[in-house]
Amino acid sequence: MEKYTYALLLVGSIMIPLVRSFEDKVRFHKYLVPLFAGIFIMSLVFISWDVIFTRNGVWWFAHEYVLGIYLLGLPIEEWLFFVVIPYCVMFIYEVLRYFFPHFVFPRTVFVVSLALAIAFIVIAALNTQRIYTLVVMLLTGLLLISQLGLRNHKTWLSHFFLTYLVSLIPFFIVNGVLTSRPVVSYNDLENLGIRLYTIPVEDSVYLMGMMLMVNMVYERVKSARNKKTASGLR
Repeated sequence: MEKYTYALLLVGSIMIPLVRSFEDKVRFHKYLVPLFAGIFIMSLVFISWDVIFTRNGVWWFAHEYVLGIYLLGLPIEEWLFFVVIPYCVMFIYEVLRYFFPHFVFPRTVFVVSLALAIAFIVIAALNTQRIYTLVVMLLTGLLLISQLGLRNHKTWLSHFFLTYLVSLIPFFIVNGVLTSRPVVSYNDLENLGIRLYTIPVEDSVYLMGMMLMVNMVYERVKSARNKKTASGLR
């Protein structure tokens, strides 16, 4: 059963969001095109990064906890991770938008985004020899700044941060299992060596960067589709 560890975590993660995607209130299934557009763009960056880091020993996977099917050096479960986790997080995002439609705080979000971006970029600049820290902090910092430039703090960024905070709960559960078994191990020479339980602190920033990239494409495609639909009804 050990070899099913990673696969079962993914199945357990997506089961409820997948079943409830067809409920009348949220109707998340309507947004699959924007969702997979976001996943595709994000995957071009994050899977490439994952392959390179795995090949260079920044992190690695334990063969006994995966099915044994590999593509470009990554277990098939790791590829599915980049579909399952964004699916779950964006489902949470749409649920929160439905129940808290007026959760929009542009000024606060602007300040928080800018402060986080500066902090991440400074940490990256101080840790150029730690490749995981450098890449994840720099990328996420730049993504946050880009959201301010695009003025997304006035639209969906408030809900993004709310979603991120809620998502940290299942994230710590799933990633806690992955790093404690360990399904995935990290070379601490390439990160800050600060752990939240058994999880490198960089992983929480990784989640933010990954979901920011998905979210910005998701909202752009969804908005374009809505405008096209509206123009077609005139």
